Amino acid sequence: MKKLIRYLKNYKLESVLGPLFKMLEASFELFVPLVMAQIIDVGIKNHDVPYILKMGGFLVLLGVIGLACSLTAQYFAAKAAVGFSTALRDDLFTHITGLSYSEQDGIGTATLITRMTSDVNQVQSGLNLALRLLLRSPFIVFGAMIMAFTVNARAAMVFVVAIPALSVVVFGIMAWSMPLYKKVQRQLDQVTLATRENLVGARVIRAFNRQEDEIERFGQSNGRLVRFQVFVGKISAMMNPVTYVIVNLAVIAVIWISGKQVNDGIITQGETVALVNYMSQILVELIKMANLIVSISKALACANRISSVFEEKSSIVDPAEMRKEGMQKEGMRKEETQKEKTQKEGTQQEEVQKEETRKEGTKGKETKALDAKVCFRQVNFAYKGAKEDSLSHIDFTVEKGQTIGIIGGTGSGKSSLMNLIPRFYDVREGEVLVDGRDVREYPLEQLRQKIGMVPQRAVLFKGTLRENMQWGEKDATDEEIYRALDMAQAREFVDSKERGLDLFIEQNGKNLSGGQRQRLTIARALVKNPEILIMDDSASALDFATDAKLRKAIGQGTKGMTVFIVSQRATTIKNADKIIVLEDGHIAGSGTHQELLQDCQVYREICLSQLSEEEVR
Repeated sequence: MKKLIRYLKNYKLESVLGPLFKMLEASFELFVPLVMAQIIDVGIKNHDVPYILKMGGFLVLLGVIGLACSLTAQYFAAKAAVGFSTALRDDLFTHITGLSYSEQDGIGTATLITRMTSDVNQVQSGLNLALRLLLRSPFIVFGAMIMAFTVNARAAMVFVVAIPALSVVVFGIMAWSMPLYKKVQRQLDQVTLATRENLVGARVIRAFNRQEDEIERFGQSNGRLVRFQVFVGKISAMMNPVTYVIVNLAVIAVIWISGKQVNDGIITQGETVALVNYMSQILVELIKMANLIVSISKALACANRISSVFEEKSSIVDPAEMRKEGMQKEGMRKEETQKEKTQKEGTQQEEVQKEETRKEGTKGKETKALDAKVCFRQVNFAYKGAKEDSLSHIDFTVEKGQTIGIIGGTGSGKSSLMNLIPRFYDVREGEVLVDGRDVREYPLEQLRQKIGMVPQRAVLFKGTLRENMQWGEKDATDEEIYRALDMAQAREFVDSKERGLDLFIEQNGKNLSGGQRQRLTIARALVKNPEILIMDDSASALDFATDAKLRKAIGQGTKGMTVFIVSQRATTIKNADKIIVLEDGHIAGSGTHQELLQDCQVYREICLSQLSEEEVR
C-alpha cells in the first residue's frame, strides 16, 4: 500500500481536510453528553422549561454543525478516493499494456482483469472509509475517555480497562482475517477465469454439449469462493458480539460505581447519564472501527495484489525509454567539469572509430546479413518457465521484396518464429536483424511501424469499419482503405452490407463470419503499407478460391514489400520465393517448392498429404 500512496499527491489538501472536518464533527459530538447532563441536573431537576428548551436548541445547533462538517468531510474524502483510484487505474492499465507477452502469459488475463476492476474498487472504498473514520473513531474513543475523567475519575477508570480490551479484540481479529482476505481474492481470480473461459468459449461448449459440466465446474469454483467468504465473514462477525459484551460489562461497571457515588452525593444523576453516553459513544465508534478494519483489511490485501503487478517488469526493454532515462539522469547531474566532458567526448570518438574499424574488418562477413531485410542468426528461443527451447539454431536471411512461406506441423514453432520479428518476445540466444540492425536496438515504435501483423486470431474492435481500418494508419483516406479491402478480397462483402466504411462492427467482430473477420484484419495490415507484412495463418477460414485470389492480389499489390506467409496449407505457400519448413522448432528444410520436394522429406510428406501427385508437381 505504501507504494500506492503516491497517487494521493494531487489530493493532499483533500486528504487533510477530509479527516479534519470529521474530527471537528467528533469534537461537537463529545459535547453532547455534557449538555444532556446539564439538562437533567438543572432543567429537569428544577422544572425549568425555558432552560430545557434553550439547551435543546443548543443540541440541535451542535447536530446541524456536525452534519455540515460530516458532509464536507465526505465530499473531500470521496474526491480524494475517486481521484486516487482513477490515477491508479490509468497507471495500472498503462503498465499492463507495457508488459511483454511473457509477463501477461505468466500472470494471466483473468487475474489482471480482477486487479483492474475489483481490487481497485476495494482499495478506493477502503481509502474513502479510512479518510473519514481512521482518525475519527480513535479520536472519539480516547476523547470520550478523557471527557469521562473530567466528569468523575473513579468511574472513568472503567474506560481505562475497557478500551485496551476492546483494542486487543479488534486488532487481533484484523491480524487473523487479513491473510484470509488475500485467499478470498485469489479464489475470485479463479471464478473470473471460469466466467471468462465460458463466455469466450460459449460456442465450443455448446458444440460439445458440455454446458452441464461447465456449470458444475463454475459451481465448484464459486462454492469455494463462498466457503472462503463465509469463513472469513464468521471471523469478522465475532468482532461485534465480543465488543458488545465488553462494552455492556463496562456500562454495568460504570452504573455500579457511579450509582453508589450518586447515593453518597459525590456525583449527580446527569453526570452518571453522561458517563453511560460516553461509553455508548465508544461502543458505536468501535463497531464502526471494526467494520472499517474489515474494509481496510480487504483494501490492503487488494493493494498488495496491485503492487505485485507494478513490480512485474517487462522483459522487453525499449531502447528509446532507456535513452530517455539516461538523459534524465544526465540532466540531474549538477556538477561535471569541462575536463570530464572533453574526456567523455574523446572516449566516444575513439569508440566510434573502433566500431567503424571493426565494421570495416568484418564487412565481408556481415554484408549479406546487413543487406538483408530480415536475418535470423543462430536464434534460440524459449518461453518463460519452459524447460526446453521452442526454437533452436534458426538461421536464414530474407531479401527485400521476397515472399517467404513458413510451413510445418502444429506446434512446430511457426508463430513463435514470427513473433520474434516485431519483438513480441526476445530471443534467448542469437540475433534477429531488420535492415541489418538488431531488433533489440530499435525503439519499439519505430520497429513496429515497419511491420504489419495479421495474427492467427482475427481480432476486431467495436466501432465502424473505417475506425478499425485506421488502426493501421490513423490518417488513412477512404481510397487507401478501399484499395486495401480490394487486395484483401473484402470489398465485395463490405459493399453488400450497403453501409460502406460506416459499417458498424460489434466487439470482436461478432456480427461477421470467420472468413470476413480474417479478410478485414488482412486489410487493416495492408492499410499501413508496411515494409514487412506477416500473415500468421490468417487465411485459414478462407476457401481455396478466395485464398488464391488473395495471394495473387497481395503479390501484385505489395511490390517491394517483404511478405511472410505462415500456413499449414501447401497451396498457400507453394509459389513463395523461399519456403522454410519447421519441425519441432528446427529448420527441416529451406528453399523453393521444387527444391524442397527433392531434398526435404518433411515438406514432401506435407504436400502429398494435402495435394495430388499432379498438384504437387
